[in-house]
Amino acid sequence: MRRLRWTSYTLVVTGYMLAFFHRMAPAAIATDLQQSFLASGAALGALAAAYFYTYTVMQIPVGVMADTLGIRKIVAIGAALAGVGSLLFGMADTLAVATVGRILIGLGVSSMFISLMKLNSVWFHDRHFGTVGGMSILLGNLGSVLAATPLVWAVSQTSWRNVFVAVGIFSIVLAVLAWLLVRSHPGEAGLPSMRELDGNPAHPPHQGHWFDGLREVMKNRASWPGFLPNLGIGGSLFAFAGLWGVPYLRDVYGMERNVAANHTMLLLFSFAVGAMLCGTLSDRIGKRVPVIVGGIVVYVLCWLPIVFAWHLSAALSYSLFALMGVGASGFTLTWASVKEVNPPSLSGMATSVVNTGSFLGAAVLQPLVGWSMDQGWDGKLLAGARVYSEQNYQTGLGIMLGFAVAGLFGAMFIRETNCRYINLSSSK
Repeated sequence: MRRLRWTSYTLVVTGYMLAFFHRMAPAAIATDLQQSFLASGAALGALAAAYFYTYTVMQIPVGVMADTLGIRKIVAIGAALAGVGSLLFGMADTLAVATVGRILIGLGVSSMFISLMKLNSVWFHDRHFGTVGGMSILLGNLGSVLAATPLVWAVSQTSWRNVFVAVGIFSIVLAVLAWLLVRSHPGEAGLPSMRELDGNPAHPPHQGHWFDGLREVMKNRASWPGFLPNLGIGGSLFAFAGLWGVPYLRDVYGMERNVAANHTMLLLFSFAVGAMLCGTLSDRIGKRVPVIVGGIVVYVLCWLPIVFAWHLSAALSYSLFALMGVGASGFTLTWASVKEVNPPSLSGMATSVVNTGSFLGAAVLQPLVGWSMDQGWDGKLLAGARVYSEQNYQTGLGIMLGFAVAGLFGAMFIRETNCRYINLSSSK
């Protein structure tokens, strides 16, 4: 049991790390991409967002496939597609080809998060879901940490193209290992479920067509409040850390790229650690909503010094980014909350419905922020890359602050589950 659990978990969480790496990598190589493809801010945003558009569209289909086809198949196929996409992206000679590569990457890694949450729900006890979910976010975010300062270093030693070719080869190897070694649930290996090990009856499987299950999730009013925190908090975090954070710190504060990347790396590392702490705290106190709302309030407040370009000392600047990451992690508990207000057999679909918001938000924000800043751009260039003014960034990042406030509003309507599956007959 333990060997199969941790083998499956390790391979799937490695795929999730790849998803985070690809999600955040454009921020560290934004200047390289602008120089390679002579891209405007809007074009650069569209290239980075191609991943998010694909990821967004695939979330609900992936949730359906996780509940029907099983984790092993979709993780293996996803890793292979991501590998091909990374190879294509690294070898692209035009912006159009690079965009196709990003689309394939997004298509492939879109399977990882939902598969990981589904795996957690069947290979670990229900009472540990918040903690294991937090640990998963922590480990997954190591991929985003690798996409910051370590990626800047790797690019300085070789080139951004060689890095993505290497990542593509690694992803294809992962696909083979997942196909051979991952087990979708204990029953697939002839083992009892976690609930049966506790002396309880197993969660009943979903009866009927998968579409009926998806409709049940989507008709459940308690499923939807978590969508706005994902859209506003997850979307703004991924758009900022994944693309505009490094250029902002470079243009407004005059930071070197490695120093700016250190800030975004700290932001993402703090987000990862915060997710682990939030999950553990939530399971310990037996509540979801206070932790979600408290974290989001902190995150929203942290946007104010950024939008209004307060010139902080280095210590305060790093502290702000660390606090911002910890605050943002509050929204990750929405995935546990939505799972607990729906039947256990539909946990993949339920998680996918709210998780769509994070990637829809990033997909909208990355090009929208670039377009809004292009409108006031004064034509200044540095080594072929556009340089935006403080006022340009106030306009663009102000949009992100608006999304974050919307996320806080939605969080206030999430139903408290007390960290357990609940009867929803009254809310359907």
